[in-house]
Amino acid sequence: MLNDQDIIDIRKDFPILDTKIEGRPLIYLDNAATSQTPDAVVDTISYMYRNLKANVHRGVHTLSQLATDKQEEAREKVRRYINADSTGEIIFTRGTTEAINLVASSFGGTLTHGDEIIITAMEHHANIVPWQLLQRNKRIRLRIVPLNERGEIVTEDYEDLFTENTRFVAISHVSNVLGSINPVKKMIEIAHSHGVPVLVDGAQAVSCMKVDMKELDADFYAFSAHKMYGPTGVGVLYGKKKFLEMMPPYQGGGEMIGTVTFEKTTFAGLPYKFEAGTPDFVGIAAFGTAIDYIQDIGIDNIAAHEDRLLKAATEKLQQIPGMRIFGTSENKSAVISFLVNGINSYDMGTILDKLGVAVRTGHHCAEPLMHRLGIEGTVRASFGVYNTMEEVEQFVAAVERTAKMFS
Repeated sequence: MLNDQDIIDIRKDFPILDTKIEGRPLIYLDNAATSQTPDAVVDTISYMYRNLKANVHRGVHTLSQLATDKQEEAREKVRRYINADSTGEIIFTRGTTEAINLVASSFGGTLTHGDEIIITAMEHHANIVPWQLLQRNKRIRLRIVPLNERGEIVTEDYEDLFTENTRFVAISHVSNVLGSINPVKKMIEIAHSHGVPVLVDGAQAVSCMKVDMKELDADFYAFSAHKMYGPTGVGVLYGKKKFLEMMPPYQGGGEMIGTVTFEKTTFAGLPYKFEAGTPDFVGIAAFGTAIDYIQDIGIDNIAAHEDRLLKAATEKLQQIPGMRIFGTSENKSAVISFLVNGINSYDMGTILDKLGVAVRTGHHCAEPLMHRLGIEGTVRASFGVYNTMEEVEQFVAAVERTAKMFS
């Protein structure tokens, strides 16, 4: 359990939190978009550029070998973090979006006209558009799992969508808008009972809850470093070996080959078959440091702290006249999406910024969900390990003050 002194000490690792906005202390509540980065991660980036900048896997010289070691150490840290069977199942990408596109492009090539893919009504665009692009080329069909009024998936409704043509399921672990934590383990069990593989978009889950591939039994799991107190431009695709081995490469180039002639190319083994070109080995090494940082604090401690902030903020916000909160699932991450008295989300966000509060506004790359809710967008506040109860109170006071400006 993290106490007040623990949070004070953690905040010292994030100098950006000392920033002033319009002369006011920054209250950073946009963690669902990207979390801030502790000094230890920045130090790793600096160390790599100053001491170990050399292409990985390609050189016999010492710098190349040392840089390679740092990248592969990070791969092992990721493997342990999500409890995967082997590092061969851990593919580095530029982020969750690229990881999902990799699966849509490569595994999607096995699909044919009339095949069906199940997604949910709460998906981020990154887990909609790649399947629509595939739909254009393959003439497959997307089937959409509806939500109840609390913003939850009802597993019976989900199971009703399976037909003899269902070939794939792609679902978010946690909604980036509603905060709803989906029953993905049960959903995977249902899909597997129909012989259907499942991809889970875990971008909003990995920084605030324990994720175990052996327990979930997901076939693919995608996430990003920048939502885990790590660098931007680095992501992970976990895939079961049996699927990755049968899938063709997503991109071609250096690093991912076995042999190349003008007549034929053979490909490297896992995971390198899917890692064409020079990787961001600096960012990957820094991602390893971010994982160390999370584990030093304890993922359960982070989850408990963020949940306390969520509950306090929700209770206080509900006391503001005209407040409407979207996503009221009991099983929820530290995300609150709201509107007050029909005030445009952009207007609310702009004024909150002048008061030092950084929130997200708009459709949050989930336009179909906004259509389902009958709105154009929301104000979204999302909490991280370094946020405090005092910041919650200041945030709520800022929302209340802004609402009164429009009354």
